[in-house]
Amino acid sequence: MSKETPKPTSSSAVSSNSESQYLKPNVEAEVRGYKIDRTLYPSKGKNQRVKTLIMHYTAGDLPTSSMILTTRDVSAHYMVNDLDDKNINILVSEDQRAWHAGVSNWGGKDNLNDTSIGIEIVNMGFTNQGGVQTWYPFPDYQVKKVALLMKDIIERYEIEPTNVIGHSDVAPGRKFDPGPLFPWRELYENYGIGAWYEQSDVTEFMIQFNPELVNSPSFVLETKKEFEKYGYKTNGSSTWDEESKKLITAFQYHFRPSNYNGILDAETWAILKALNKKYKSK
Repeated sequence: MSKETPKPTSSSAVSSNSESQYLKPNVEAEVRGYKIDRTLYPSKGKNQRVKTLIMHYTAGDLPTSSMILTTRDVSAHYMVNDLDDKNINILVSEDQRAWHAGVSNWGGKDNLNDTSIGIEIVNMGFTNQGGVQTWYPFPDYQVKKVALLMKDIIERYEIEPTNVIGHSDVAPGRKFDPGPLFPWRELYENYGIGAWYEQSDVTEFMIQFNPELVNSPSFVLETKKEFEKYGYKTNGSSTWDEESKKLITAFQYHFRPSNYNGILDAETWAILKALNKKYKSK
């Protein structure tokens, strides 16, 4: 775990002019022959660089994952192993960019490596035999590690629930992790992590769903605006083309993992509407 981000301290509260009494930034310049004066630190006009927390699986065993994440042109800030121990590996300092998201978009913003923390979970991903995907589960002891790490990061950076997302959310079709077995609902219910919908809202919206309109251009465009409202990037087409189906599949991985067929059915549509009602209505 990284050390806690310092909390702002006003200069009026400091009783001594000694520089050691002032809050020290996590990172600051060292200029030969000059002193970096901290008496005016920190300025009010600032915010956190980190806006999103992106979850991944490694699609490999622990030795392979460790090697790839430390010696190749890919990384993450943290790696959570698949052992029943008390160890969590930090790979990249939180004040640096880890190369984990790649080509990505969320909430209208590209290049999410610039504004995110990435966590890689050691997990084999899935096997694909005859077009049938079989996913590897996450053991309870690993989920607990992941949850406590996520909660620490979310609280320190004040990350919004809708910005706690998976790699597949920010790169639908290109990436599949952390997959449909990642316990998003459990994390929400047991740890207060991320976003989840209210079932009563889903029930209400399902009544409003009209299957005869699902492929009409106006309905498709309206629904894609709902996806964009929540954070997903759409292609703006008025049909459920292959790219759009990949987006729906990514959404279902996260919020309807019992059936991730890429088809916009009543339940998928209702969950999307319920999420926007809960988190995006302001």
